[in-house]
Amino acid sequence: MGGALDHTATFRQEAADLLVQLEGALLDLADRPGDRDLVDTVFRALHTLKGSGAMFGFDALASFAHDMESAFDCVRNGKLAVGAELVNLTLAALDHIRALVDSPGTADQVRGDVLRASFRELTGTGFRAESRGDAPASTGGLRDGEDRTAATYRIRFRPGREVMRFGTNPLLLLDELRGLGRCAVTAITDDIPPLEDLDPTACYAAWDILLTSGRPQAEIEDVFIFVADQAALKIEVVLDPAEESAAKRVGEILVERGDIATEALADTLDKQERLGNLLVREGKVSPSLVKSALVEQRHLNRVAQGRPGAPSSAATGIRVPAERLDALMDQVGELVIAHARLAQAASAGEDMGLKSVAEEIGRLASGLRDTTMGIRMLPIGTLFGKFRRVVHDLSIELGKTVELTMSGEETELDKTVIENLNDPLIHLIRNAVDHGIEDAETRAARGKPPAGSVHLAAVHSGAQVLITISDDGGGMDGAAIRAKAEERGLLAPGQEASESELFALVFQPGFSTSQRVTGVSGRGVGMDVVKRAIDALRGTIDIASTPEQGSVITCRLPLTLAIIDGLLVRVGGNRYVIPLSAIEECVELTPGQDQRSGGRSFLNIRDAIVPFLRLRALFNDGGTAERFQKVVIVASGEERVGLVVDQVVGQYQTVIKSLSKLHREVREFSGATILGDGTVALILDVPHIVAFAQKREERLKAAGIASPVGEQE
Repeated sequence: MGGALDHTATFRQEAADLLVQLEGALLDLADRPGDRDLVDTVFRALHTLKGSGAMFGFDALASFAHDMESAFDCVRNGKLAVGAELVNLTLAALDHIRALVDSPGTADQVRGDVLRASFRELTGTGFRAESRGDAPASTGGLRDGEDRTAATYRIRFRPGREVMRFGTNPLLLLDELRGLGRCAVTAITDDIPPLEDLDPTACYAAWDILLTSGRPQAEIEDVFIFVADQAALKIEVVLDPAEESAAKRVGEILVERGDIATEALADTLDKQERLGNLLVREGKVSPSLVKSALVEQRHLNRVAQGRPGAPSSAATGIRVPAERLDALMDQVGELVIAHARLAQAASAGEDMGLKSVAEEIGRLASGLRDTTMGIRMLPIGTLFGKFRRVVHDLSIELGKTVELTMSGEETELDKTVIENLNDPLIHLIRNAVDHGIEDAETRAARGKPPAGSVHLAAVHSGAQVLITISDDGGGMDGAAIRAKAEERGLLAPGQEASESELFALVFQPGFSTSQRVTGVSGRGVGMDVVKRAIDALRGTIDIASTPEQGSVITCRLPLTLAIIDGLLVRVGGNRYVIPLSAIEECVELTPGQDQRSGGRSFLNIRDAIVPFLRLRALFNDGGTAERFQKVVIVASGEERVGLVVDQVVGQYQTVIKSLSKLHREVREFSGATILGDGTVALILDVPHIVAFAQKREERLKAAGIASPVGEQE
């Protein structure tokens, strides 16, 4: 039972991958309807879905996919043109297939019937039965309406003994072949042992199949794609459509197939007795093979070909449940903490052997951490690809022509970050299409092309990834935002506010400047959720906009949420971790330099003026500062800022632990970590620390109080 469940889960995962591939190919096909390769890609994916669905018992899916496959077979044969109707219909059908994959018992059957009727109307096949097993196995001539240009192929299928133990039912493959055309199947039973020696889990039978069909060779290859490495398979053309049909003798067929040598055949023919009986009686060939040859003799038509020796997908990779990766990451985190304890114990003693072991374990832990992190990293293109369908459907719904372009799809992020990015990015893209892109008339009046553009980009920036959503629409209306903010009491009338502060107001709950409510937006729900989601990922979000030219929204996100390299520092009696990715350099703040700064909180570093913040004052840590303090220069956005600390302890591998619910709103710390001695050190969130210090200084200046953050105490 457990094995069956595992196979079903594997099929669902493979089906999900195929559906993503299909969706991308269909959206490309909407732009390039004449691309034959794209048509073949769609056809192959549909055929694989149909075949593997039938193999794993998803019969409703297989039957539904058959009608979709027939439509694209008509496209390949030039009987049907690719247009918006076919693409949109197929995209809608993919949604139904997802339902059939995830929950076959609750899928909307009425919707499925409507979609199938639409496909059959396009192909002109009507509502006749299309089940995969409706083709009879009898031999003879062509059926009424069968393609007279079809070829006939001989398929010799010899499954391995273990094939059924891997979850494959060969009979389902034979049924699928019958769905491709006129099919004659003969079982070869020579190797079946006596009952007392028979293993019920082993496969002893083999099959010779004659198939006549107009389907392409690659389609028949796909029937055997999951068993190609577990079977002996040979497919050859026995009658090309360009050749005239010619009757073959049984002896000719046996020699052609390699079942008997020419000399043995000639020897038997010399005895002038019925060939089949003579061959069997003399033990030169088995009765099953003679019967198979007789079937082939009566069967003249084309067979779609299967590909022998197809590489197994298992050879290139394995699928691992996400829960196991999470558990592995947790174990690696605990190992890092344990190593920190070991390193601290080793450094306190004089045992060189212990110190050597601690260093070796540290090296191994670091390598294991990097390897585990690499396993968890995924290209963001796996997420970006989903948004093409979002833009496509929105364009139709809103009556706009919008093109989505993407760059940086190969940029990698932790899988947890990617999983939590889906909803906020969808909302930002929907807003760009609905609010940002103007209608065709407005764009024409502004001298813009009729098709709007939304660009989605990702790029690495240190230990962060910058994701930008830009559009060439009308931009954000600062006056409208101010008016709405004043109406809601977020700004006092006439209060000064910079452009970035105005744009940041759109992240307030319920804030919307839209004059109408649509099915897409206008209720003021969403942007605050986007902000919370980005904050939860320890990221930041910024907006830039130019009237009538467009907007750019930038999300800055950490590469991972699990383990980072940090610099451990001491401020007063407490220790903190600064992410190493944000640090540019460390310098010493001598008493002389401190006095020369004149209390202006600036340092001259290689002729560059760098402001600094005293963390002791910022954190209200009492006591006397060290005589020789250190300044850690960090990058915050486009600026460089110095953080004054008492001591730089050293580099530290930081396992990030989330803060409690009680401290969830404390944005200045992105988490905490456990040190080797069991104490806790807070992890500084550099952008939020700098922003907090700036706001605090502004409040103190407004109150006429000197700021202690940048002045010497």
